[in-house]
Amino acid sequence: MTDINKESIDLLNDLIETSKDGQKGFETSAEDLKNPQLKSFFLSRAQDCAKAVSELQAEVRTLGGDPETSSSVSGSLHRAWVDLKSLVTGKSDEAILNEVERGEDVALKAYKEALQKATEKALPANVIGLIQKQLEGTQRNHDQVKALRDQVRRQS
Repeated sequence: MTDINKESIDLLNDLIETSKDGQKGFETSAEDLKNPQLKSFFLSRAQDCAKAVSELQAEVRTLGGDPETSSSVSGSLHRAWVDLKSLVTGKSDEAILNEVERGEDVALKAYKEALQKATEKALPANVIGLIQKQLEGTQRNHDQVKALRDQVRRQS
């Protein structure tokens, strides 16, 4: 396996963990949301994250690697923090949206750093393209969650 392939695989496997964290975060949060439209939106985002994981895993296989299959330790810690904070705040939709936005901030940072690293290391165009496409989806998720949070905040 070439060094470029190995670097690509390592980078993509990190993003698999990030996307799995997002999927679990959206699923967990959907369980606690009271608003049915928010719940539906979050379940849809969880499905988008699962699709992103599949795309990343397929690319890792194409590059000759073993795709990551678990979420990250920090993602597990974040979900535990969301659960704890939700208990303290009564699991209001606004509190859940605040925590999900914080999780999306982390995901957005991870994708931006991955794209920068992939570009600097001149990784294959298909790897850079996949990261770019998924970064755009992550940005969309972040912006939608923030808009929903602001909307819920105005209604309170």
